[in-house]
Amino acid sequence: MVSLKDIARECGVSIATVSKALNGHKDISEATKERILARAKELGYMTNAAARALKTNRTHNIGVLFVDPQHGGLAHEFFSSVLDGIRQEAEERNYDITFINSSVGTHTSTYLQHCLYRGVDGVVIASADFTEPMVQELINYTVLPVVTIDHMFNGHVSVMSDNITGMNDLTRYVLKRGHRKLALIHGEKTTVTMGRLAGFHRACEEYGVSVNDKMIFEGIYHDPETCYEITKKILSMKNRPSCIFFPDDYSYLGGMKAIAEAGLKVPEDISAVGYDGIPISRVLSPVLTTWRQSTTEMGKTAAARLIEQIDHPKTSILDRVIISGTLQEGASVADIS
Repeated sequence: MVSLKDIARECGVSIATVSKALNGHKDISEATKERILARAKELGYMTNAAARALKTNRTHNIGVLFVDPQHGGLAHEFFSSVLDGIRQEAEERNYDITFINSSVGTHTSTYLQHCLYRGVDGVVIASADFTEPMVQELINYTVLPVVTIDHMFNGHVSVMSDNITGMNDLTRYVLKRGHRKLALIHGEKTTVTMGRLAGFHRACEEYGVSVNDKMIFEGIYHDPETCYEITKKILSMKNRPSCIFFPDDYSYLGGMKAIAEAGLKVPEDISAVGYDGIPISRVLSPVLTTWRQSTTEMGKTAAARLIEQIDHPKTSILDRVIISGTLQEGASVADIS
């Protein structure tokens, strides 16, 4: 294994100078620092994480808590992009990632216990049941910085997609095209759902459209089967809507199946919009009108704000960060104006 002594000998400098170059000290010239770093890379030098942790009291390792109730895992179209954003930012800042779970080997543990066992410097909660006692325990452990995605806790940084604006703009788009009889399927009652419902109601209120509460249905995010059943129910109504809002693009696949089975076509017989802007929405026929969330940016921002708390605990601000998205117009909403 290459040592500091080996690099010092190769570069003709002292071990102290090599250490300063590798640790980013500013009391050596840039030319010397670049020469040492280049030679260290050529020699295949890698810092000893354990030694660094002892010296700095940090492991340069952040935990990521990702619990998907639909068991989509890393193949989940929305969260895979969020997680990739976390990975990109962590790597850029020389941090490693450990996925947090409720077991260590064959032993059951809490999320907090796993974090302490792995020695992470902080945690990004990408997806979880925020009311779960183990999540609450992790949040309330003030020694460990935590950043949440799409959920707010007092005293913690939260990175939020702009769900109110997203649903508001999507609803206004549908209303501009003449639709007044609307049905909306939302996911579980979370902060995300509350924001989207607020955006939907605000747009309807702006256009003087009365919302029929019987046309608001609770489904499950990322679940085509549930969406299929709810869509069949909507289509069986005597006074069915002219447009259905689906909880997300993936769930729309279930709705699309129900519409086809009923002998109807999108948008000729009924219009539809999704949410998320995942790649599959662009290849459907017709192309789905949806709201594209900036998922990679959400992940990168969450990782950056967490590392900022770790590196600068006295100056980092614990606030809410709103990440905007964009309307992606497709061909799934008929213009009946």
